[in-house]
Amino acid sequence: MGTGHFQFSLVVLCGFCAVGLCDPEGFLSLACGGTRSYVDSLNISWIPDGEYITTGQTISVSYVDSSSTSPTSNTSLRFFPDSSKRNCYQLPLKNTSSLALIRTRFMYKNYDGKQKPPVFSVSLGTAIASTVNLSSNDPWMEELVWPLSKDSISFCLHRIPNGGSPVISTIEVRPLPEGAYRSGLGDSPNKSLRKAYRIDCGQTNDSLRYPLDPYDRIWDPDKSFSPFHVSTAFKIQSNSILSGTAEDLPAAVLATARVLARKDTLTYSFLLDTLADYYIALYFAGILPISPSFDILINGDIVWSNYTVEVSGASALYFTRKGLDSLNVTLRSTSFSPQVNAIEVYEVLDIPAEASSTTVSALQVIQQFIGLDLGWEDDPCSPFTWDHITCHGSRVTSLVMYLSCIILMVCYHISRFCAYSDLHNTSLAGEIQNLGSLQNLERLNLSFNGLASFGADWETLVSLRVLNLENNMLEGTLPQSLNRDSLNVRTSGNLCLSFSAITCDDSNEAASSPAMQAPQVTIVDKRKHPRNTRLPIILGVVGGVLLALLVISLVAFIYKRTERTESALTARAAMDMKNWNAAAKIFSYKEIKSATNNFKEVIGRGSFGAVYLGKLPDGKSVAVKVRFDKSQLGADSFINEVHLLSQVCHQNLVFFEGFCYESQRQILVYEYLPSGSLADHLYGTSSKKSVSLSW
Repeated sequence: MGTGHFQFSLVVLCGFCAVGLCDPEGFLSLACGGTRSYVDSLNISWIPDGEYITTGQTISVSYVDSSSTSPTSNTSLRFFPDSSKRNCYQLPLKNTSSLALIRTRFMYKNYDGKQKPPVFSVSLGTAIASTVNLSSNDPWMEELVWPLSKDSISFCLHRIPNGGSPVISTIEVRPLPEGAYRSGLGDSPNKSLRKAYRIDCGQTNDSLRYPLDPYDRIWDPDKSFSPFHVSTAFKIQSNSILSGTAEDLPAAVLATARVLARKDTLTYSFLLDTLADYYIALYFAGILPISPSFDILINGDIVWSNYTVEVSGASALYFTRKGLDSLNVTLRSTSFSPQVNAIEVYEVLDIPAEASSTTVSALQVIQQFIGLDLGWEDDPCSPFTWDHITCHGSRVTSLVMYLSCIILMVCYHISRFCAYSDLHNTSLAGEIQNLGSLQNLERLNLSFNGLASFGADWETLVSLRVLNLENNMLEGTLPQSLNRDSLNVRTSGNLCLSFSAITCDDSNEAASSPAMQAPQVTIVDKRKHPRNTRLPIILGVVGGVLLALLVISLVAFIYKRTERTESALTARAAMDMKNWNAAAKIFSYKEIKSATNNFKEVIGRGSFGAVYLGKLPDGKSVAVKVRFDKSQLGADSFINEVHLLSQVCHQNLVFFEGFCYESQRQILVYEYLPSGSLADHLYGTSSKKSVSLSW
């Protein structure tokens, strides 16, 4: 009984699939903006699109459909009023073959009541597929033949300035026969085909599609491409013709043909909407009891001479023509009556290379770190570059974001594929490290930091042309891998840097052990004692003392005058700051000294100076940044810096509490963050082993 029940269920299931209630494997049909699943008149199952996209708004619209027997039709739409984002579907392709047909339908039908049909562009993967103009055709259909290399693909709608909101009605994905359209795609995975025409020659009724074509290609009737008086539509009721082509044309298409009747030539004329390269496929089937022979011409040029269609046989010819803006396909009789059963015309599209997955992952990490939605989806370089990104081909060359915290993230994640990395004055200290993946880096600026040693991996910087190490704490021998003519190394402002250890050793010895001078020996002849030998000595000593007092007095006068001037400038600058600054507090040096307990606890150090932990009278902890004398800014520069810091306020930036500006003292006071630095989190503190992050 159990076995019989199982067999009955299997028979019922097979019966359902036989009558078309089961979609063929790989079919995906999305009702954009829909809220429920349904089965259409072709027994194809449709599902809502909400699982495949996260942007856009939905609406249902009623309109008059001239192709339908009912007076009005209803459909759902998804439209995208937000111009700041990419609007992308993620379409799964797991159950398809190595080639897929992706068909999209766009419809306006005045859903918004504005009588302004939009114009927008659409892309598939990294390629711009088409520009949709719903003012010229509403609805608008697009079909693409796409080679598959991944389990999913993005389909995006892009706004055009002043073009209105993109809108879409349906998306269909259909697997195609293995090996189909290879002549047009070639062996390169970087080509795709956009349908211009697909004609069932000799068919003058309605379009033909699934289930007659198991791949659900839509074959348009042969109504407006060739004058009827020169040729005849011919159809047979036989299924004896089997497709011998890789495209596996349905028998219903092969059973019809356009046959030349009374003249010598049969011509199809096609209007092309884009100047581009085109792929033309001509299909023939021997449905007549004769074997006609004829020449084939494309735009007047013979591309095949004396081609013969064999009785009961099926064949195809494929041609690719570059730079076409119009197309005429002509069959010129040589014997009997030329015929053609089907024609396909496709625009050949180039698919730009994708950016590396490592690049995309690094950029996504940065977006998560910032905590902002930057609209970064899919590929950063194609079909359009992301905001803040610059690309050269498929390679990201720069990331421009005007926040210091982002610069550090760029250092650790983006430099591996950027050509230029500017990390000057970013408080980097210690050893220069993590250079192993920077093969593409051409310029590296590490100046005005606290770097003290070189680390390893310098030999991997094979593309480096300029290395700026100025004003760090480096000393000793430069890595020999940097000693090449094509590299400009800048080292001023360090203790001693050279490719030769002897140079620095000699310099150090000269600095620490000045050369000893030979003692001066005076021999006095006791037999001669002139009376006035002491007078010149006394006069010389007195004169020297007077000269020294004069010099000291002059230096003291100049110093006091400079100090008074500087104090006046400082006071005037402080008064100016009070006039324009309302957010940041002005601290006295006495207050700073009290808050830091006489500068007791150092929590950081860099090329600018030291950072001390402090506590304000209200109990709030602060980080006090004290500049070294050698890093003191001019009055104007310091005023500008304080002015800029006091104007910036953002949740991801450390809050600027105030400053102290007294003679020879330039101090900045920030909010204290106890969780450590970014470097601590990326590489661990000095007491911990560095942690390798998964991303």
